[in-house]
Amino acid sequence: MQEFVKINRKDNIAVALQPLNSTERIQLDKKEVSLLENIPQGHKFAIEDIPAGAEVIKYGFRIGYAKSKIQAGELVHVHNLNTALGDLIEYSYEPIKVNVEEMEHSFFDGYRRKDGKAGVRNEIWIIPTVGCVNSIAQSLEKKGKELVQGSVEEIVAFTHPYGCSQMGDDQEHTRVVLADMIQHPNAGGVLVLGLGCENSNISVLKEYIGEYDPNRVKFLQCQDVHDEMEEGMKLLEELATYAASFSREKIDASELIIGMKCGGSDGLSGITANPIVGSFSDLLIAKGGTTILTEVPEMFGAETLLMNRCETKELFDKTVSLINDFKNYYTSHNQTIYDNPSPGNKKGGISTLEDKSLGCTQKSGSASIKGVLAYGETVSQKGLNLLSAPGNDLVASTALAVAGAHIVLFTTGRGTPFASPVPTIKISSNTNISEYKSSWIDFNAGKMIEDMTKEELSNQLFAYVLEVASGKKVKAENAGFHDMAIFKQGVTL
Repeated sequence: MQEFVKINRKDNIAVALQPLNSTERIQLDKKEVSLLENIPQGHKFAIEDIPAGAEVIKYGFRIGYAKSKIQAGELVHVHNLNTALGDLIEYSYEPIKVNVEEMEHSFFDGYRRKDGKAGVRNEIWIIPTVGCVNSIAQSLEKKGKELVQGSVEEIVAFTHPYGCSQMGDDQEHTRVVLADMIQHPNAGGVLVLGLGCENSNISVLKEYIGEYDPNRVKFLQCQDVHDEMEEGMKLLEELATYAASFSREKIDASELIIGMKCGGSDGLSGITANPIVGSFSDLLIAKGGTTILTEVPEMFGAETLLMNRCETKELFDKTVSLINDFKNYYTSHNQTIYDNPSPGNKKGGISTLEDKSLGCTQKSGSASIKGVLAYGETVSQKGLNLLSAPGNDLVASTALAVAGAHIVLFTTGRGTPFASPVPTIKISSNTNISEYKSSWIDFNAGKMIEDMTKEELSNQLFAYVLEVASGKKVKAENAGFHDMAIFKQGVTL
């Protein structure tokens, strides 16, 4: 097993791939480096003397400035490294040509909907219009489990605290997100559950839903009926009968839409899991498919790498707005733009936001950016898309599902049990967490520093995604986890 890695020839630090002792002497670039202290797995150490105020380089790019002189062999972390990022930046479009060659077709067994869309699950979803009816939705979910049979795979209530007492963008986002959920092809049937007096009531929400199949989408306003449980079960039975009419069929993988997100990252995330997901993205795009990258705050410091891959100047301008709008969002709430990474990130070896972002954006692979989406907007362009959403795991993963993702790939170095509205594949950056949290982790990318190549693992991941798209349940689904979170930004009345 490899003990450490210098990621880019320009780097003046290396990363420990396993714990290193202070007694060790490292042979690197035809010279010897004596470690001055223990280096935990995923953490960085200097491979040459770095003067105070000088740039610290990782991935071939600056991840911050040395607070004081850092000696060769010394641990490089938050105690001696400062972010180099400022506030708003003037960007210039310097496009680079990137090509992803077309590859032969692949297929999965999915569900073809009446509107022509493809789904990877045939579930019945209960969507509350307002948090006041969450308990009823949960009761209907529990009672409705008896309807899970044949091709009807699950009954899920997606509870949330919103739909009323909201203003401006918050209320608009709630309506858009709920409407997008209702139209998602992973749902074979949907029960929209309202109260009756809420701001985002059923009649209002219908304007956002647009055209819908009345056999697939049913509505129940609880204040209008004597026994909402009895009426709700009648509607669920009708939806189950309709959903049962669908069966899996062969569908081209070019119709797959895959979301990409990371959370609880560590120092190995940008070396193993994220690059493997990036290779997966290129592979799916080469087969005509679509991927979506989100968590905008974790692009700060690496955003120009994405901007220059935008296919057009218009997409570049949208990406600039994507970045600056989030910075303005922070400052408008009197918050520090670069108050990141998290305590868990730091424990895992990530020191600055640039360090985190350069690792995070590895998930984008090398393809051109074909689309830039606002929060709540659904994807329309095949290929790689960027999506406006925060770094919060549940909010961002929900945003990916709402944008149209059939499946979310979620890389992690620390582990997490959460789910999203769609199958959420947990990909570990290291073998330790994969083995310790085997009930959470679906795919171990840590093998990349043991006995497998990035190409081998990305091919394995692609094959696994096709299995999941064809019905194989991920660990969170086996545990019965289904989560949804809507982005709240403003005032609650």
